Amino acid sequence: MKYPVKILETEMLNHNVKRFRTEKPVGFEFEPGQATDLSLPNETDLAKEKRPFTFTSLPADPWLEFTIKMYPEHEGVTDRLRNYEDGDVFQISNAWGAITYQGPGIFLAGGAGITPFLSILRAHQDSGELEECELWFSNKTQNDIFLESELRTLLGDRLSLIFTDEEAGPEAEGPIDHAYLEKNISNHKQNFYICGPDQMVEDLSEALESLGVPGSRIVTEDFG
Repeated sequence: MKYPVKILETEMLNHNVKRFRTEKPVGFEFEPGQATDLSLPNETDLAKEKRPFTFTSLPADPWLEFTIKMYPEHEGVTDRLRNYEDGDVFQISNAWGAITYQGPGIFLAGGAGITPFLSILRAHQDSGELEECELWFSNKTQNDIFLESELRTLLGDRLSLIFTDEEAGPEAEGPIDHAYLEKNISNHKQNFYICGPDQMVEDLSEALESLGVPGSRIVTEDFG
C-alpha cells in the first residue's frame, strides 16, 4: 500500500537532522523499531526513488514522526526533504522489518542509526526496563548530536556519547571498535542492538561474536 501523508510540523534538531510529524492514515500500524519506504511523488526527477526511514513516534500517537538526517551532497531524497514544511506531502508504504526489541541490553548507534532506538526507548520509558539498558551513541563531532536532553532523561548516566573526529572530554573514547567493546562490556549474555552505517554494523557484529557474544543476542536491521 502507498499512503500520501501531509506534514503537520517540522523542526531542525541540529545542523542536518530534521524532525517531521505527519498525518497518520486511518488504521495505519507499526511496531517500535520498524521502518517504511518513503518517496516524493511530487518531485518529477525523484518520484520513483524510495528510501527507508524509521518511525520515531509511538504506535499509539495520533501522528507519525520521522527523524531524518539530511545529506545535501547526495542531491537526493533527504536533500529535497530539507525544504519540505507544513502542508507538504510525501508518500510512505506499509511498515516493515527493521529492528525489534528483544529485551534489555546495550544499544549501539552510529549517527542516524539511533532512529529505530528512539521509538523503542520511548515505548519502554515507563516499564522499568530502561534501568537495564545502555545507549552508546557515536557521532563525528558534538555538533552532530541531537535529542541529548531527552536521551539523558530516559537513560541518565547509561547514555554514553562517543565522538570519532574530535576530543570531547572523558566520554569521547572512540571509535566503537573491537578494543572499545572489549574494554567496556562486562556482560556478554545481554542483548546488543546495532544500527548505523553498513560497515559499522558488520564490524561490530563480528567483534561481538569474537568476544563470545552469542549471535542470537546480536540484533541488527532485518531487510528480509
